Amino acid sequence: MGILSRASYVVRSKLNALLNRAEDPTETLDYSYERMRDELQQVKQGIADLTTQKKRLEIQKRRLEDNVEKHNEQAREAVRQDREDLARRALEKKKEKMTQIEELEGQIADLQSTQDDLVEKKNTLQSRIEEFRTKKETMKARYEAAEASNRVSEAISGVGDEMGDVGRALERAEERTDEMEARSAAMDELQESGAFEDALSDKDEIDRQLESGRTSTEVDAELETLKAELGESGGSEADADESTAPVDDDVEAELDELRESERESEGETDNDREESA
Repeated sequence: MGILSRASYVVRSKLNALLNRAEDPTETLDYSYERMRDELQQVKQGIADLTTQKKRLEIQKRRLEDNVEKHNEQAREAVRQDREDLARRALEKKKEKMTQIEELEGQIADLQSTQDDLVEKKNTLQSRIEEFRTKKETMKARYEAAEASNRVSEAISGVGDEMGDVGRALERAEERTDEMEARSAAMDELQESGAFEDALSDKDEIDRQLESGRTSTEVDAELETLKAELGESGGSEADADESTAPVDDDVEAELDELRESERESEGETDNDREESA
């Protein structure tokens, strides 16, 4: 097989595959039915034309028969008038007309036979068309039912094209959601760790930690002030009534540790200042 032959074969194969995929059996059946009806109509038209031709010949035959009768009368009249020559001419014309009538009768008989054959074929074709129409409608109903059942089955199983698109859309949406959730969590983590500086603030992470330390110191100082005030105002009440609620030892110990840590921190700060001076 040459290159051109192989290429032609491949092209025909591809086209045939495309046509098979694009073909709708219901449309093909309808088209075939319409073609058969067109053929039936052509046969009917042919029968009508043939019958018209036969009728024209029959009309011509009747005219010739009228002429034959006329020539008979002419021959009789010529004999009565003793005009043998005219009688002979009339009989000759009669003979010609009778010959033409015989020819027309043969043609009419042939047309009648052809017409009978066409009518029989027309009836056969019409019966086949009606039979094909019944089978066509049955096949269309079966195909449409099978197609609907197949669509439902594909939808249930999720293997259809449309359901496949829906499944892929859900997968993409889920992946996108996971990505956005992970990105949001990462941004929160980086923000809390101070990896990202606040674009609207001039303070960096060190400034924020120092500020937090100063706030803690101020809170401790205010707490000491409150305790001192409460200690002065509540001393006499403690002597008068020893039944008041005792101070929590754990809280007091924790406060002592905080005060000791604060004093050590202040001492280290003073030493740093002296060394820098």
